[in-house]
Amino acid sequence: MTKQNNNKKDFLSITDLSAQGIWEVLYLAKKLKNQIKKLGKNKPFLKGKTLAMIFEKPSLRTHVSFQIAINQLGGHALYLGPDHIAMGTRESVSDVARVISSMADIIMARTFKHKIIKELADNSKVPVINGLSDLEHPCQILADLMTIWEVKDRLDNLTIGYVGDGENNIPHSLCLASAMLGVNFQCAAPIGYWMKKEVVNQAKKDSKLTGSKILETKAPNEAITNVDIVYTDTWISMGDEKEKDKRLKIFFPYQINKKLMNLANKEAIFMHDLPAYRGNEVTDDVIEGKQSVVFQQAENRLHVSKALICYLLSVKNI
Repeated sequence: MTKQNNNKKDFLSITDLSAQGIWEVLYLAKKLKNQIKKLGKNKPFLKGKTLAMIFEKPSLRTHVSFQIAINQLGGHALYLGPDHIAMGTRESVSDVARVISSMADIIMARTFKHKIIKELADNSKVPVINGLSDLEHPCQILADLMTIWEVKDRLDNLTIGYVGDGENNIPHSLCLASAMLGVNFQCAAPIGYWMKKEVVNQAKKDSKLTGSKILETKAPNEAITNVDIVYTDTWISMGDEKEKDKRLKIFFPYQINKKLMNLANKEAIFMHDLPAYRGNEVTDDVIEGKQSVVFQQAENRLHVSKALICYLLSVKNI
């Protein structure tokens, strides 16, 4: 759990929301999604508000979803790329946080190191959102949960099977969220690429309260058999490019293909946070198949971004 300063709410880890908090954001996201689908627009709940977006690495869904989210709610977004501020080199992280938070209403940052997100939050007077770090990707997981809820009409008593790189921000946040919400989480990864121990220990602690089961295995078949959701992510995250050839060989047995998908429940869905590298972690026939909900996931990034900003800024009467 992230330390909160001056009673402000930050969202650096999925565990910065309680289970009730996650559901509040999901219900709000659904309400805002229905509103814009029905009326073609949202009410300007964030009129006059400014979101500062800090990017240390390239982005599609994070940038587009947050920019459009605050625009559709009547506010404004400010893009700050690596060439704009050179955070940590030209100017310290703490100084950046203090300056931006004296002007903007909320900050979203997409960084390489999780410690940078924490330092931003520790020195900011306004809420800070983790748009992605090497440890967690909590905004993506909110969109994933929303998608599963829409398709399955529930979250409890479902089982997610994740196959691929376990030491990755997606399985970390997904495992933690699953444990809090009573969802079973099974992760298959090669030895040496399992989830971080502190993440698993926290998830297992939370799972004792909700009854969810957490499983780690090196066998993809074990993680996927009879699951309700099949999930994978790229084998080569930004920063891992030097290990590309090595990783392609190690992870090839963990590819999600039709044979592996057939081990899941007949009504199972396939999920991927994108970008996807077809022919590596997933075959084209799976990601483009009837069970795939990857573009529904992507769209839901917009709706949870709106809900999260409103939640953190304590916007009322939505």
